[in-house]
Amino acid sequence: MGCPSRRRMEGSEELESSLLTQPWASVRFGESSFLAKVCFRDTGYILLISDLSCVWYERADAEAVGQRSKELNKRLTVHVSSFLNHLCSLMCPLLAGQPGATTAFSCHRSPSGLRLHVKSELSGLPFYWDFHCCPAPLDMVSRHLVRPLIQMNLALQCQVQELISLLLQKDAEIEDYRESGATLSRDRLRTEPFREEAFQQNFVAETLPRICSAGEGQAFASALQQLYTAVTQQELRQARKRHCSEDDVDTAPTAETMKHPHSPAASQEDETTSSSERTSPASSPAQKPRLPAAKAKPKKAKGLFS
Repeated sequence: MGCPSRRRMEGSEELESSLLTQPWASVRFGESSFLAKVCFRDTGYILLISDLSCVWYERADAEAVGQRSKELNKRLTVHVSSFLNHLCSLMCPLLAGQPGATTAFSCHRSPSGLRLHVKSELSGLPFYWDFHCCPAPLDMVSRHLVRPLIQMNLALQCQVQELISLLLQKDAEIEDYRESGATLSRDRLRTEPFREEAFQQNFVAETLPRICSAGEGQAFASALQQLYTAVTQQELRQARKRHCSEDDVDTAPTAETMKHPHSPAASQEDETTSSSERTSPASSPAQKPRLPAAKAKPKKAKGLFS
């Protein structure tokens, strides 16, 4: 059996990785709009929530959930896993834009953090829960919000350039048809050739103001949620590759040492041979003089970067 602390660490890392690929969702509590994401497991949960001015989070393990549930729900005596499953069944519909009719959410902001209060029912009895969120560390904000948004922006730029290239190719194809004498059977389908510069100017002047006036609640539409998940999954794969490469680098010298366990001994044998030659008596004239043996150079273990 593994060490309990190691199992908790592995569970926390798995929870953090699962949270990373969860897309942000737009939610409202009263008159306030937020972006939120949450991940539940048998080992606990992590909640991230932001009003685009601050980012708060809470990470709670099963032990903390059990302790808080006893304080808030004294009449309920269910297992911790039941509390976690019930919380998941309340939060997931909220993030999907379909909160339960019997569930009420409210939040309270303070200089020290944010508290999200949940009121519902479990097994026919009132159920209460408080998420105690504190300001998220910068590395968490960067990993879950800043870096994915930058990567999404780059992906969308590449997508726009590919679409522009396709439009120009289509225009060239249509022009070739016209020069060959082809005509439209329905004149309403006629289009003007695509002009990238005019399109960009029109987008900034007309489309962009409509997007910005839509409000913060439209920050992550369905298509962007899918793109966010794809980007973060790619980041996880790259992180695993880097981790495997680092492991290979760490094990390479050990493997090479196992291949040449007696490399230092060669130098010792050479020294012994040279010493015996220096102390042996001189050869008789009848004997052919022996050439001194060439000193063998010790082999240098070849590492990964040599």
